[in-house]
Amino acid sequence: MEKSISRNIKSKSRVENFGEVFTPDWMVKKMLEQPEIKAKTESLTATFLESAAGEGAFLVEILKRKLYVADQESTDAKEFGEKCLIALTSLYGIELLEDNIVMLVMNMVSEFNNVYIETINRKYNEKADEHVLDSAKIIIRANMVQGDALKRQRRNGDPIIITEWELLPIKRGIRKIQRTEYTFDAIIEGNGPTGTVQQRYAEQLDLDLFSEEENKSLKLPSGDVEVECHYVPVKLTDIYKQLIEID
Repeated sequence: MEKSISRNIKSKSRVENFGEVFTPDWMVKKMLEQPEIKAKTESLTATFLESAAGEGAFLVEILKRKLYVADQESTDAKEFGEKCLIALTSLYGIELLEDNIVMLVMNMVSEFNNVYIETINRKYNEKADEHVLDSAKIIIRANMVQGDALKRQRRNGDPIIITEWELLPIKRGIRKIQRTEYTFDAIIEGNGPTGTVQQRYAEQLDLDLFSEEENKSLKLPSGDVEVECHYVPVKLTDIYKQLIEID
C-alpha cells in the first residue's frame, strides 16, 4: 500500500504546501468512462480545461482517445493530420509547479508524435508531415500554461493567457483556423480578447523545450511599446508559422 501511495505523490512537503496528489491511471480511465464525459472525449472539438493539470494524466489520456477518433474519421493522411491538430486545439492545461508543466508539455508532445507518426506509417504508408508535428508543438506550448488558476495569474503576476482556436468555414476546399488570445479572467468574466499577441512561450516555461528557430518563429516589433496586432487565419498545418498582422 505504501508503495502505491508513493507513486501518487512526489513528497510530503508538496502535499502539505500545494495539495499535490496525482490521480492514478486506473482512476483517470474510470472517470473518463462516465457517459457524459466519454461522449465528449469522442468529439474532436469538445473542449477540456484541466485547472490543476499536473503532469497530464487526464489530458494525455483524453488526447489519446481523441486521436483514435481522428483516425477513425479520416480517409487519408492529410485529413488525419488536420483532425489530429483539431483535437489538440481543444485541450487546455493550467499547472502551478514548474517541474510539472515541463513534464506536461513533454508528455503531450510525446503522445501526439507517437500516435500520429505510427498511424501515418502503418495505415497510410507515408512519412509524417513535419508541418503537422511543428504545428502540434505550437498548439501545446500555447495551451499548456504555468500559473495559478485560482488567482488567474502566472507566477510573475501577469494574467494567464488562454488561446482560442476557431475553425473557419471551408473556402475553395481549404479550411483555416483563427487564433485569438484571451486572459483567463476575460474568459471567466465573459469579456473580449486581449487585442495583442503575447510573446511569452520561452519565458513561460523557462526552458528550452523547443529549438531556437521555433522560438524565433513569432515575430513582433522590438521595444517596450505595446502594439495592437492579431494572428492571421492560416491553414491548420501552417499554425507553426505564427503569422501576425499589425492593426
